[in-house]
Amino acid sequence: MKAKLFQPYTIKNVTLKNRIVMSPMCMYSSTSQEGYVEDFHLVHYISRAIGQVGLIMVEATAVTPQGRISAQDLGIWSDDHLPQLRKLVSGMKQYGSKTAIQLAHAGRKATVDGDIYAPSAIPFDNHSKTPTEMSKEQINETIQAFQAAAKRAKEAGFDIIEIHGAHGYLINEFLSPLSNKRTDEYGGTPENRYRFLRETIEAVKREWDGPLFVRISASDYHQDGLTVEDYYPYAQEMKKQGVDLIDVSSGAVVPAKIHVHPGYQVPFADQIREHGAIATGAVGLITHGLQAEEILQNNRADLIFIARELLRDPFWPRTAAAQLNVNIDAPMQYERGWGK
Repeated sequence: MKAKLFQPYTIKNVTLKNRIVMSPMCMYSSTSQEGYVEDFHLVHYISRAIGQVGLIMVEATAVTPQGRISAQDLGIWSDDHLPQLRKLVSGMKQYGSKTAIQLAHAGRKATVDGDIYAPSAIPFDNHSKTPTEMSKEQINETIQAFQAAAKRAKEAGFDIIEIHGAHGYLINEFLSPLSNKRTDEYGGTPENRYRFLRETIEAVKREWDGPLFVRISASDYHQDGLTVEDYYPYAQEMKKQGVDLIDVSSGAVVPAKIHVHPGYQVPFADQIREHGAIATGAVGLITHGLQAEEILQNNRADLIFIARELLRDPFWPRTAAAQLNVNIDAPMQYERGWGK
């Protein structure tokens, strides 16, 4: 029987040729500072498609200019971004990879010039800019920006959308009591803190009927913050709203000491999968084919998100296949080198 890592996986109308996902990783390479895909992005992502990654997820792509983590981030707030995004999608699909994009807003962790925005006027740390607390009008405008970005993602030809609700960025800031001190309907209770994500999912789904992922930070690593157990009802709500998979990461809403080790976030994916009754993706120091296969064989997650290992090895699927004694097809141009 073929290793599970190399078995197809179907979500709605999209079938991945294997369970390997290139995790979204910011490249800070939009040198125009206008959020455009440039030559680097074409080489970077398309080379991983040549490397036989099943699903390639483009890095956090900002839905507004002020929602960028840095001025070098990709953007999808304008129709002007579409031509190069289409070119990128076409290039990745040419080699059999499915394509995804992570729609994002950095909130208080934005480092761009001018005002930045968050649920509450609390800076990330002592070295960060103090954000402006968002008005209800600004909240609505941001939700509409996610909706418009989803429409553009569809027009660009992406197969899957992921909403970035992790790593201390805007959606995560609304979810966590450490960063959300609001007293209106967007703060206070867990239900109210979920409202911004709820309305964002609803808005995205008005434009998007394909597979939808949400990335979460399953632990704040702080005694007064969210734990994985707090995410069980959120996961159940996301499933009811039509989210197909939760991409389970952790941390970064506040500065915290995290004990990092191989597979350290996998238990979170396992628990969300069980208690949320929803498919999950595992991410975080997964570097070896046997490690990925164990996660899948023990039903701890449904997809394996590979991040830094794919920066070190663009052909990691081939490496993992060799580790699992599996033969995979080489791109035609590389058959002489990959062999059987």
